Amino acid sequence: MNPKILRISLIAALAGFLFGFDTVVISGAEKKLQALWETSDAFHGTVVIGMALFGTVIGAIFGGIPTNRIGRKNTLFWIGVLYTLSAIGSALSNDPITFGIFRFLGGLGIGASTVAAPTYISEIAPARQRGRLVGLYQFNIVFGILIAFFSNYLLNGIGENDWRWMVGVEAIPAFIYTVFALGLPKSPRWLLTRGESEKASEVLDRIGSELTLERLQEVMVRPASTQAKPEHIFMGKYRFPLILAFLIAFFNQFSGINAFLYYAPRIFEEAGLGENTALLSSIGIGFTNLVFTLLGIYLIDRLGRRQLMYIGSVGYIISLGLVAAAFILEWSGIMVPIFLFLFIAAHAIGQGTVIWVFISEIFPNHLRGSGQSFGTSVHWILAWLIPSSIPFLFSWIGPGPVFGFFAFTMLLQLFFVHFMMPETKGISLEDLSKTLTRGKS
Repeated sequence: MNPKILRISLIAALAGFLFGFDTVVISGAEKKLQALWETSDAFHGTVVIGMALFGTVIGAIFGGIPTNRIGRKNTLFWIGVLYTLSAIGSALSNDPITFGIFRFLGGLGIGASTVAAPTYISEIAPARQRGRLVGLYQFNIVFGILIAFFSNYLLNGIGENDWRWMVGVEAIPAFIYTVFALGLPKSPRWLLTRGESEKASEVLDRIGSELTLERLQEVMVRPASTQAKPEHIFMGKYRFPLILAFLIAFFNQFSGINAFLYYAPRIFEEAGLGENTALLSSIGIGFTNLVFTLLGIYLIDRLGRRQLMYIGSVGYIISLGLVAAAFILEWSGIMVPIFLFLFIAAHAIGQGTVIWVFISEIFPNHLRGSGQSFGTSVHWILAWLIPSSIPFLFSWIGPGPVFGFFAFTMLLQLFFVHFMMPETKGISLEDLSKTLTRGKS
């Protein structure tokens, strides 16, 4: 693998580390904050937890605008600034509204990063290694999740305001990432859509890409600026990739993955584990996620995207069904963590590895930022609505029916993979664009 492209991809993928850390770090502090500020389940879910998710939705919806206009690199830099401000502000907050506002800023960074980082990496990666390189973003997400769980465990109980340290420690990696982002080159494909062919050629030479400027110009779909009528992703000829992006994002969240990650300690406590044991079990979840994500990244350019989605779908159905049964039938507490470890493994090797790679592949170059923004917007709207409703749903109908519903939706995902999802392994972005634009899989 080209060491320069690998290094650049790793730096861009660090946005995923902050995504994972920011997403999960709240799980160790959320019950303490609810008790401290004496908020209702509804207020707690929608403000203390939900404001970050709302910010993520806004960041995903509008993340395509800076990604297209100021470029992938510059967007990644400003994402780092948002993460840094969010961590410091959240740690210093003294009321739930202020806390929610600063968490909202972090959410903006998460949402925008799911647009800019996979888009950037996919545009500099060789086709045969694109799955593994874009997969580094997902690896960093789960690595951030593991570190957040571990950080929460270590910081739990260090003082009355231990929650401040939990959410504030993120400022350190956020600042480091922001500095690294300044040294990234601009995407050559983005430069070509802006008509800057000389700069694109310089970047290709700098990173040692196997692609030449002439080859890119030959196969690239013309950018919107050169067409008589500007294009957008909602045109009829882009309906198929639009449907694919919607469905993979829809099923990702209806697995219940974000609902579980936000409330892992609470779910373990519902299963009868003590607070410290619940936090320790959360570390096990993070470690399982990391190991099976590494396996997914190893396999994604070998087996392909569809095969990993088949494996993940079957694993989802089995594990979620067992979790639902464990809660409904009141099996012993140790069973729930085991089944949830299986659930995390199924997610990591399937949807977790595939989603950001797949969405970044299926749209043409001049619309990739907008297409990525659409897919991630669907993902994050659901990631906002579903976890925000979990405290209410758990108290109303209980965890068993909730996990049972998630298992049913994963059966629908299996049908989607079998009947609709195309294989994108090893195909150039431009060739994929031509094929999927015609609606052929």
